[in-house]
Amino acid sequence: MAKLSLFDRRRRRVRTALKARAGGRPRLSVHRSGRHIYAQIIDDAAGRTIAAANSLGTKGGANVAGAAEVGKALADAAKKAGVTTVVFDRGGFLFHGRVKALADAAREGGLEF
Repeated sequence: MAKLSLFDRRRRRVRTALKARAGGRPRLSVHRSGRHIYAQIIDDAAGRTIAAANSLGTKGGANVAGAAEVGKALADAAKKAGVTTVVFDRGGFLFHGRVKALADAAREGGLEF
């Protein structure tokens, strides 16, 4: 078996802990690239995406302000889909900077986690 990178080890550790604590709640998954940030709310039981938002159509998608806009947009989409509580899946990314800004904006938008 090939050795996993530190990022992949961290991602597995986070996902394993989430699955133990999720209690049937949907998962808010975040992916961060160099230029953009993506977030989606996933129902793992049904295997489908409930709501999604990204910074592709906005200017400044790679900064903290762009991530906050994505968090607000995701919270609005989740409300329309009838989701209020989620578990936050940061993947292998540290809870800092853009990931934290997205999470804080989603909380302000009405999501609970």
